[in-house]
Amino acid sequence: MTFRLGWEEWVSLPDLGLPALKAKVDTGARTSALHAFDIEPFGPANAPRVRFAIHPIPGREDLVIPCSAKIVDRREVISSNGDMEYRFVIRSDIAIGDRRWPVEMTLTDRGQMAYRMLIGRQALTPDMIVSPLDSFLQPTLGYEIYSSAAVRTDAPRRSLRIAVLSREESAYSTLRIVEEGEARGHVVEVLDTTRLYMAITTAEPAVFYDGKRLARYDAVIPRIGVSVTSYGTAILRQFEAMGTFVLNPADGIMASRDKLHAHQLLARHRLPMPTTAVASSPRDTEDLIELGGGAPLVLKLLESTQGKGVVLAETSKAAASVITAFRGLKAEFLVQEFVKEAAGEDVRALVIGGKVVAAMRRTARAGEFRSNLHLGGTAEAVKLKPAERDIATRAARAFRLGLAGVDMLRSAHGPKILEVNSSPGFEGIEAATDRNIAELVYLEIERRVRPAPARRKKS
Repeated sequence: MTFRLGWEEWVSLPDLGLPALKAKVDTGARTSALHAFDIEPFGPANAPRVRFAIHPIPGREDLVIPCSAKIVDRREVISSNGDMEYRFVIRSDIAIGDRRWPVEMTLTDRGQMAYRMLIGRQALTPDMIVSPLDSFLQPTLGYEIYSSAAVRTDAPRRSLRIAVLSREESAYSTLRIVEEGEARGHVVEVLDTTRLYMAITTAEPAVFYDGKRLARYDAVIPRIGVSVTSYGTAILRQFEAMGTFVLNPADGIMASRDKLHAHQLLARHRLPMPTTAVASSPRDTEDLIELGGGAPLVLKLLESTQGKGVVLAETSKAAASVITAFRGLKAEFLVQEFVKEAAGEDVRALVIGGKVVAAMRRTARAGEFRSNLHLGGTAEAVKLKPAERDIATRAARAFRLGLAGVDMLRSAHGPKILEVNSSPGFEGIEAATDRNIAELVYLEIERRVRPAPARRKKS
């Protein structure tokens, strides 16, 4: 049975998330062509991909649909006006009426053309007949679909170019991020934070790596170590200035790394935490111990991590001695109430995209009050109480973190926040909860960088 086409037809390209385009059917042209701009190849040489953008509606430059596809070829094409152009060739299914079949097409800027797609004779199957005097012999579509949320929710997953800022490429969390990203069809590049450098200009901010200016990334996942917090967050601010989606912004990481700032932020948002006190002068030591609730007390260096720089002082005399030692080292610290009833246990809630996605209870090894897994603690999955779930999500929101590990103690007066970690590890919580944390991270990134549906113009 023949399939009749007019010289112009409505088509859809479901693989690219383009539900409606007007196309010209031109049997005089050998190759099909699709309108595209901001065309950029990316990915490894043995599996190259291309990303591009398209204005699907002529005259509507406010509507942009980002797309990506595998590169199947790069071809020399001579246009109707005699100009030669090298174009990337992609393959995508095309749907017209009740027919759907794969078609190769080149990418080129057709912004001045009335039709966003040209269908050449190579795209036509033997049973197709084109009537040069007829239009729209197949069912018509409409551009109004681009105003629907379906454009966003039903859009195919597109390949993203993602940077992971990490100095430890072999670390478990970094390996999981790369592994999961590649399994989802994304291109994931691990960049050593300290080897990145910046050109800070008002016109066009840029980031460089190993002598080359970096291409545009869709998203950045920071795994910045404590020792390079200041420089790493400066790099993040540069990416933010370039319009790149950053999972955890620079200001949130800076606030979480400075324990004094972090506790002040928690207090400002009225989030429960152990009683905390800070003083600078040695003359205030006794008052400092009293403000912290008296012995036993926990003393913490402001930039401690993984339980290092955290000391339990059983008596006021021991607390005074530790305070004197910290001051002798010119170290900044705080003192904090010791929650005895927690009995060497704390709870970590992992928050991604404003939702608690996993939680574990960590228990300190015998003779130790710190429950960190790096110090020999053990972990098991735990069901959070409503109050714990609430303060965990509120804490992540207060720090503006897309990914946060919120550590809490279960006190006699309810949950109290110990710390908000802006670079939580995946290994312990994946093992304890059997949840794919890396996958949940990508689900949040894919949700955040997807194109929004078109807005209707006011008449």
